[in-house]
Order: sequence, then structure tokens, then C-alpha cells
Amino acid sequence: MWTHKSWHGRYVAHPLPSTERLQAYASWCNAVEGNTTFYATPSRETVVTWARQTDPEFRFVVKLPKAITHERRLTDVEAELATFLAAIEPLGPRTHALWIQLPGSFAPGDVPALAGFLRRLPSNYRYAVEVRHRDFFVEPRAAQLLERALAATSTEWIPFDTTVFFAQPPTSDEEREAWTKKPRLPLRADALTDRPVVRYLGRDDATATVEGWQRWVAVVAGWLREGRSPTVFIHTPDNAEAPELARRFYDEVRARVPELDPLPEPLPAHPATLF
Repeated sequence: MWTHKSWHGRYVAHPLPSTERLQAYASWCNAVEGNTTFYATPSRETVVTWARQTDPEFRFVVKLPKAITHERRLTDVEAELATFLAAIEPLGPRTHALWIQLPGSFAPGDVPALAGFLRRLPSNYRYAVEVRHRDFFVEPRAAQLLERALAATSTEWIPFDTTVFFAQPPTSDEEREAWTKKPRLPLRADALTDRPVVRYLGRDDATATVEGWQRWVAVVAGWLREGRSPTVFIHTPDNAEAPELARRFYDEVRARVPELDPLPEPLPAHPATLF
């Protein structure tokens, strides 16, 4: 996501051609969730423009299409997968991980299907799985079953931390909408590989969001000291200040791990003036 309407003129210059917006976003953050690919596989030409707007070190965590994960539930998806992989190939090293988000109905009994799917995937990509069935978080045997399947292919488990969001009732229209859609699951903060991925949902109140991510600052700093390369995505229900909050989170981690490189200087979102 790099074209949020509320960012225009604030984080991203406006008006700005669609073929330049990702470049502007990439001056704020060095990673992005490829969420639009869940709804439709992009054309290869579109993906070429994404690559042109970003450095090779930029990180895309690209979500597999719902036809693969939700409709076919990882079964008989060879054609859809081949089309998707051909489309994203121009990203090259920017593809940090392919994101396999599974529906809430995908239960421990479905893990063998996931294990088989992971074994058939090409080895030139890294993979990360997000599950939303509660048993994986509260039943030790279910968690162990999933972890064994992921470990066999060096696949990461993505936690989506919504605990701060659900700690208090919603106070805005955006929070009320998210309240009905986002998964309410216990916190998980373990990494399985050297490339952990975290999704964090705060509140529309920046102070509550920052207070809630303090445990992740400590966890991520610890991962970095262990030699891991984590990627963290900061969300709020309205996402109005997400780029700024993401940089703030990064700075808080960097205060604990000073050797971490600084983020790039953002491109100006307003035209230059003489006065």
C-alpha cells in the first residue's frame, strides 16, 4: 500500500502520476506490504514499474492471490501460482518474502495441505505464512504442528498483533469498521527464521499506538542483535499517519541498535517556493 488518499500532499506529492507514487513512498519506508496482489495478479508491465521506482534493497512482502489461498485453499493451484510468479519476477531481489495469508477457517487439520504446498514451491523465494485460526495460538499441539511444517521449508510465521487495538472499544468510524474485520488473537512474538515479519495494528490515537508497540521495539532490537533481519509493518485503522509512525518505530529500534542504518531522507511532498 503506497497510494493512501490521506497521504497525498503530506507524505506523497500531489498531484503525482501513479507511476511515481511508489518512489515517493520508498523515500519514507524501505518495505511495503503487497496487499493488492491478494485481489488480482498484476500485469508484468505493472510490476516492472514497481521495480523501476525502488532500489534493489527495497523489500516487498507480496501476498499470494486469494484464488490460491482462500478459494482453492492451496489445492490444484499450479496454473494460478505459475501466473503469479511470472508476474512478480521483475521485482528480482526486492521480493523479500511471499506472504501466504490463510483464512480464519484454515485449521490445524489443514496443516498437511499447507505442508504439501510449501514443499512444491520454488526454492528461489522466501515464504511467510499468516494464520488466523485461534487454535494455533492457544493449543500448544496445534502450534507445534504448524511450526514443524514451516520449519521443513524455512518458512516464517507472521504474527498480526491486534492486542493493542482490541484493548479498548473503538472511538472512530475507522476503528469501528476495523473492529468487525480484524482478527482478535493472542499475542505471538517468536521468530522461526532469520527474516521475521511482524504486522502491528495500533489505534487511530498515535500515543496509544506508540505505547503499545514498546514490546515490539524490544523484540525487534533483540532479533537484530541475534543477526536476524526483521521487517515490521505499522498499521492504524485509518493509516493516516502510517509512514511517519513507521519511521518513529524504526528510530526507536535504532536508538537501541545504533549500528542500524538510518532510513532515507523523504522526498518533499510540497513544491519548492521562493519564500
